[in-house]
Amino acid sequence: MTWIKICGITNIEDGLKAASLGVDALGFIFAHSLRRVKPDIAREIIRILPTPLLKVGVFVNEDPEEVLRVTEYCGLNILQFHGEESPEYCQKFPFPIIKAIRIRDIESLKEMAKYPHVSILLDTYHPMKFGGTGSSFPWEVALKAKEEGNFILSGGLNPGNIGEAIKKVRPFGVDVCSGVESVPGKKDLSKMIELVKEVKEADETAG
Repeated sequence: MTWIKICGITNIEDGLKAASLGVDALGFIFAHSLRRVKPDIAREIIRILPTPLLKVGVFVNEDPEEVLRVTEYCGLNILQFHGEESPEYCQKFPFPIIKAIRIRDIESLKEMAKYPHVSILLDTYHPMKFGGTGSSFPWEVALKAKEEGNFILSGGLNPGNIGEAIKKVRPFGVDVCSGVESVPGKKDLSKMIELVKEVKEADETAG
């Protein structure tokens, strides 16, 4: 089944609801964002989540020592870097790494080759935002990216388009944030349920 991450968890209720749906990972944003969560709150949420669930910390151009401090304090087990972090920066951490590549056009895919030892996430480029744009980039670019390797698809995904995205692109995983919210920072249970349902149906159809 396609790997599913629900990002932008800010409260215990949303974390438990998302976990109950059998998703693979939850994301906690520690960078400037409408969905930013304080480490104290993230720690409380993570302490009551199921152990097998992956807890992903999302950072943007953060000092490495602060990343490690937050990671250990909160109990994160994957780090996602969504800024301009270099390959050398990513190698500083003894945790699995997801590096976001923001897609402006086909030329953006050249960035993938610079990060051979981490998991890649493809997101939509925005001049003022490092993520959470709610907009998709052309999936034809994602298809081209598969020549470089598999990846996690993000950017404007929601229950209405996730099935088409999986059938067309066949990514390793999907990362959804605003597409399952009622308002920024608050998840909508019905949307999360529908998203997981659409992913499962698309997987069955695509084989």
